[in-house]
Amino acid sequence: MSHFNRLKPLTTLPFLACLLLLMLNDFYLKEAFHNVFTGKLSDFCGLFIFPIFWSVFFPKHKIHVFFLSGLFFIYWKSESSAAFIAIFSRYFFPIQRVVDPTDLMALLMLPLAWYHLKVPALNLKLNPSFIAVLSFFAFCASSAPRYFQGFDQPQYVLFKSGVVPDSNYYDGDFAVYHFDSLLVVEVKQLVGTRRPVKYDDYQKNIALKELEESVRNQMQKIEGSMTPGKITLLSIKTPDYQDSLRFKGGRLDGKFVRKKGNEVLIEGFYKDGIEDAVWTFRDTASTLITKKTFLAGENTLIEKFEGGRLVLSDQVSTRADTITKKYVQLVVLLLLVALMVVLIVKNYRKTYPEILPMKLVWKWVLCFTLPIAVWLAQMFISLFISDHYTAPLAVVLNFVGIYLCTTPLFVVAIFMIKWRREIDILWYCLLFALIYTFMLECVMLGELSGMA
Repeated sequence: MSHFNRLKPLTTLPFLACLLLLMLNDFYLKEAFHNVFTGKLSDFCGLFIFPIFWSVFFPKHKIHVFFLSGLFFIYWKSESSAAFIAIFSRYFFPIQRVVDPTDLMALLMLPLAWYHLKVPALNLKLNPSFIAVLSFFAFCASSAPRYFQGFDQPQYVLFKSGVVPDSNYYDGDFAVYHFDSLLVVEVKQLVGTRRPVKYDDYQKNIALKELEESVRNQMQKIEGSMTPGKITLLSIKTPDYQDSLRFKGGRLDGKFVRKKGNEVLIEGFYKDGIEDAVWTFRDTASTLITKKTFLAGENTLIEKFEGGRLVLSDQVSTRADTITKKYVQLVVLLLLVALMVVLIVKNYRKTYPEILPMKLVWKWVLCFTLPIAVWLAQMFISLFISDHYTAPLAVVLNFVGIYLCTTPLFVVAIFMIKWRREIDILWYCLLFALIYTFMLECVMLGELSGMA
């Protein structure tokens, strides 16, 4: 069977319809409507086209493709995949899935996909190679990284709205409370696609300044905004606690109190929706009291008291402190780079004109293997750098970047500069690793400072 004929199932009308629905749902419908239907649509469409896609590339293993597709989908939608997701999110890029047993209804698409491959279907006159690439892109786009901004202190937003969104659908992100024409939304976390530079209070404050707009964009059905400057006092009761809220316009402003019965659990102040001054947290199970001091929304001091006695006092780094430390780290890296250069030059002058004897084949082997040592050294150096530069797929991208950059440099060092001692191999590896780390940390400094 020719390559073109083997890919023909990708140009059938049912396959193309599900592919277009999948892409439309992931790129528009989910954000526009954000309801149960859009949540399920990607599962149903994806589980139809996914096994068909891989079956055309592995026609002799079609039964295995379908079996593994169903098995992986069950695993992905279960709590068992939490460990895998945590590891992948940590070392590559953050991914998310919702554990919902009703999603398993999408498994019904597997027998339909199997039947579709067995019976003749209408083929559209499209390039199947292009459809294959588009399908692969759709699978990857469906797993695009999402980033979550959580809040250590309670966050509420007040709206004018007679429409009450379905709070069950937003469970985990929002909780909704309705008071006649007023709608209170408790924001537990925000979901975004832009990678935060660092999860700190400075980043949190950026999210808080745009909180009303973010909630409105993610919930869609909210109608109106509160009158700016209007003071509203409300009380939110749940089975676990009662919150006393003071709003100025749509944002929290003034004193906040959370109680359980007659006991005060949390007490603090907001200014335009951002934490201000001293916050007090009480543990009802013990006499432990925690106090957090905020300056312009950034936590600067944490104190713990037990039985009225101070047991812990911890200064917290603000974004400005982090930037200052980054400058210090860059200076240290430059000094280490200078040290490596001094050691290399010292060996060169001490042994000139002698060179390290080495066969030609070993010279080429070192040219193509030492970049791996540089990559390992760079990862080791990063372990000692607080708030070091990270990015999605950083491990892979750093390997590619280091390999492409240092391979020609090793060619120059080995064939033109010529090594004098065996120890020079180590010095050159450390030199290139330090220079690469310095460049990454310059990028990190730019992002922390808002210049990138």
